[in-house]
Amino acid sequence: MFRGLDMSESSPQLFPTFDDPLSFKRAVISSIIRRFTTGSGIYQTAIEGLNLVRNDTPTDTLYSVYKPTLCLVVQGRKEVRLFGERYVYDPLNYLVISVTLPLAGKVIEASPDVPYLGALLDIDPAQISQLIADSSPVGVPSNGDVRGLYLGSTDGPLLDALFRLLSLLDSPEDISQLAPMALREIFYRLLRGQQGQRLYEIAVVDSQSYRVTRAIEWLNNNFAEPMRIDELAKYVNLGVSTLHHRFKAVTSMSPLQYQKQLRLHEARRLVLSQSTDIATVASQVGYESQSQFSREYSRLFGTSPLRDRARLRRSG
Repeated sequence: MFRGLDMSESSPQLFPTFDDPLSFKRAVISSIIRRFTTGSGIYQTAIEGLNLVRNDTPTDTLYSVYKPTLCLVVQGRKEVRLFGERYVYDPLNYLVISVTLPLAGKVIEASPDVPYLGALLDIDPAQISQLIADSSPVGVPSNGDVRGLYLGSTDGPLLDALFRLLSLLDSPEDISQLAPMALREIFYRLLRGQQGQRLYEIAVVDSQSYRVTRAIEWLNNNFAEPMRIDELAKYVNLGVSTLHHRFKAVTSMSPLQYQKQLRLHEARRLVLSQSTDIATVASQVGYESQSQFSREYSRLFGTSPLRDRARLRRSG
């Protein structure tokens, strides 16, 4: 499967022998990512839904709202935090974000000689649903957990599928025909993995997890608006107590806590990207009290909005 690819970033040559087949496969994939990245950053590719990531040094904590994504690392290590829970992923473990979540993440292992290298693949629940329908019965494992963020073991078949996908970057004329096949295999491997039930749940219409996903989508589209939990429960056709329980099982937060995280993440983006006064930012994200906004902003990000903005300007 893996043969004759270059070890360097430019000149072709054969790989030396590796004792561990998985290490060999990761080295091959790393060489591809190096060729398509020129320094630290996230790089869009010609394959829809695929981004490549490179970091030459560890990073500060970055706060962002992540859409459903598969994060595969072939070199280095990264951690993300979900409302106090810590997940570390590396070449041995991939990370799946199966629902939209506000996360704090940072690269914790990287250097100019051995940069952090990885691939990000968008996860479309509709695509997962179609795969389930076409492959039924898939034989999806279940461990009873429904958290929308989880780690899985990166094995040889998954790396093989990733290699086939990334190899298409060297033959753009083949992407339209072959990329969907490689993507389908990657997501099939996820479904067959030990945590496959978690993806299955968010893709099967009318499952409770699917209805929680609809509640998450509503909150992301309306986070600045007042929320009534009974109305949200009615919108997704769940009882109030069931919605609260299942929502917390999937996101680790209550709907109100989730909404607050969305508001503060968007507020920080506005604070750092605009010169708008803090009171206006607070109002834009749904806060009636500027003092409450500043307290909750400081609690999450470790500094006040004004100091956060001033720090950015100094570092810039």
